[in-house]
Amino acid sequence: MKILVVHNPYQQPGGEDIVFEQECRLLRNAGHNVVTYCRSNDEIREMGPLERLLLAPRAVWSPESRRDFSELLEQEKPDLVHVHNTFVMISPAIFSACYDAQIPVVHTLHNYRLMCPSATFYRQGRVCEDCTTGGLRQGIRHACFHDSHALTAVIASMIAIHRRLGTWDHPLHSYIALSQFARQKFVEAGLPASRLFVKPNFVDPDPGPCDAKEDYAVFVGRLSPEKRVSTLLTAWERSTTRIPLFILGGGPQLEELKQVAREKNLDGVKFLGQLPRPLAVARIHKARFLIFSSEWYENFPVTIVEAFASATPVICSRLGAMQEIVSDGSTGLHFSPGDAKDLAGKLDWAWSNPAKMTAMGQSARQEYERLYSAERNYAQLLDIYNRVLATGHSHRAVTA
Repeated sequence: MKILVVHNPYQQPGGEDIVFEQECRLLRNAGHNVVTYCRSNDEIREMGPLERLLLAPRAVWSPESRRDFSELLEQEKPDLVHVHNTFVMISPAIFSACYDAQIPVVHTLHNYRLMCPSATFYRQGRVCEDCTTGGLRQGIRHACFHDSHALTAVIASMIAIHRRLGTWDHPLHSYIALSQFARQKFVEAGLPASRLFVKPNFVDPDPGPCDAKEDYAVFVGRLSPEKRVSTLLTAWERSTTRIPLFILGGGPQLEELKQVAREKNLDGVKFLGQLPRPLAVARIHKARFLIFSSEWYENFPVTIVEAFASATPVICSRLGAMQEIVSDGSTGLHFSPGDAKDLAGKLDWAWSNPAKMTAMGQSARQEYERLYSAERNYAQLLDIYNRVLATGHSHRAVTA
């Protein structure tokens, strides 16, 4: 089978890039012919002032990407196009090229951008669904994207224009949501339920379970407001036990959070910065537990599955997909979002009950093997491809 895989990396690497690379490798290892079309937002850094002014209309419709992609479709003649991200350089213009060529599209929804200009359902320290209930003008009014009315208007226009064009509703366009929670949000927003599949992220290569845990906890993620590391630090201050904590990641709040830790005299908290993925996974592998303190819905954090693969239990917010992935009392613990006192209590319990946390880690490993391994993910992906091809305009399905 020939699959054309599309991805537009952001300027800061993230989970979407990992999933794109892993799925391409997975498909190639299974013998499929994988062709990629990529443009990066790093291109913006090299643009002059005039080019930057033209970036807004290009985000809605890039004639350059549309032309190049049409030529690529004609040259490669793929059976199916799998899109991960088109924002900002590629733009949704490529979908019309697929429709014209009668090639089915599978589109992985890594975030909530088709409903929310900021892509997060998060504003001013809280979950916000105003753009779903009150229309996209709400996002413009709140300046949700980078605190800019103008930039938010560009993204809202992109969403609205393609709604009117029928881009998101075309019968050749199917979707992958990463959790049942996310799928329900997309269905509520109007995406076709019959063409909205669920396939979670996965971890490959498998780090294997770790039986010799070390005495520390770990947080891994971007240090930005919605991740609520500030709540985590307050919980560490309130904890009755002195738990060593490694915080892995970079982001806009790095220096601010370091200062907070100094002011609170949290000597056991170490900021290690953004590590290469193998080193980050190694830290997760040996940790007693992973903390995920986010206060936004989180579509599907790869970090949680990396912890499961390592037999590392997870303490997470009782919110969105996190509470769907982590089973409270079985593969980890839940705490009330934003409640530092509740989190501190869960931390103390986890540290004081190593045998029970080890058992949760073993259950997490079993969950990884059942749902999140490369083998399981390939079977799910192939099933989705076959179902899309069977209902689309393609003449064949795949069995290997």
